[in-house]
Amino acid sequence: MATSSEIGQIGKSSGQGRIRRITLPFRRWPVFSIVVISLLVFGGLFAPWLAPHEHELPNLRTRHLPPSFTDSGSGFLLGTDSLGRDVLSRIIYGARVSLIVAGVTLAISGTAGTLLGLVSGYYGGWVDELIMRIVDIKLALPFILLGMVLVIVLGRSFAVLVGILAFWFWSGFARQVRGEVLALKETDYVSLAKVAGASGPRILARHILPGVVNTVVVVGTLLVGSVILAEAGLSYLGVGVPPPTPAWGSMVSAGRIYVTHAWWISVFPGIAIALTVLAVTFLGDWLRDRFDPRLRQIE
Repeated sequence: MATSSEIGQIGKSSGQGRIRRITLPFRRWPVFSIVVISLLVFGGLFAPWLAPHEHELPNLRTRHLPPSFTDSGSGFLLGTDSLGRDVLSRIIYGARVSLIVAGVTLAISGTAGTLLGLVSGYYGGWVDELIMRIVDIKLALPFILLGMVLVIVLGRSFAVLVGILAFWFWSGFARQVRGEVLALKETDYVSLAKVAGASGPRILARHILPGVVNTVVVVGTLLVGSVILAEAGLSYLGVGVPPPTPAWGSMVSAGRIYVTHAWWISVFPGIAIALTVLAVTFLGDWLRDRFDPRLRQIE
């Protein structure tokens, strides 16, 4: 017959087993990232139908109304800004802006960086030296100062913003892809392709590029958060997305002088930025663990 201590141990083990089964999906899959990114994408795609109020036209009669859940709440869930525009609606439309900026930026910088990394790692010599020195020069430039100067020279527009961000982030792809190519070009199947008479571009496209796709996906995912933060930083300084288009960074900037009596103008866009960056960073870490067998954890 089991003693009371043994019964207690059995009950404790059973409780731990239930907790482990409940938390297993959260440890095996990036549930937090999936939920946040899904909400972000859903909000960005269906912003015209989800936004409860007008997001661009000002209405000074409703300026600085507090969120509806506060003691002196209004009919606006997250309150209104200094021009009477609904903060929630602008955050929803700001998600669309962040998605477009991040997607276009990473498409351009990822393509350019991957191509340059392939060429640099495979051909080596002066080509590799030239590309890597350009990367070093780029890394020595101050991003904020560079962005402000280019906006002053070229003007403030969506195309200029994307161009600045793409120029800044291509080097991350180039360095990682170059490192992978240096290892892949010494493999047997690449050597056999050379013996068979395959040209350099064909070897890069057919034999080496498939081997670096996982790296490109992981790097791109990890850089999404950095792109969103960079866009928010430029918008905060007034050189990002031109008004009246809502951008999370410009919303934080617009509310900073009212933070003592209208804190919701800056706080809620800041929370949106923080949650989005955390979600994509966790997703990037998860993808890196999945794609790299050396980092996989045995459950």
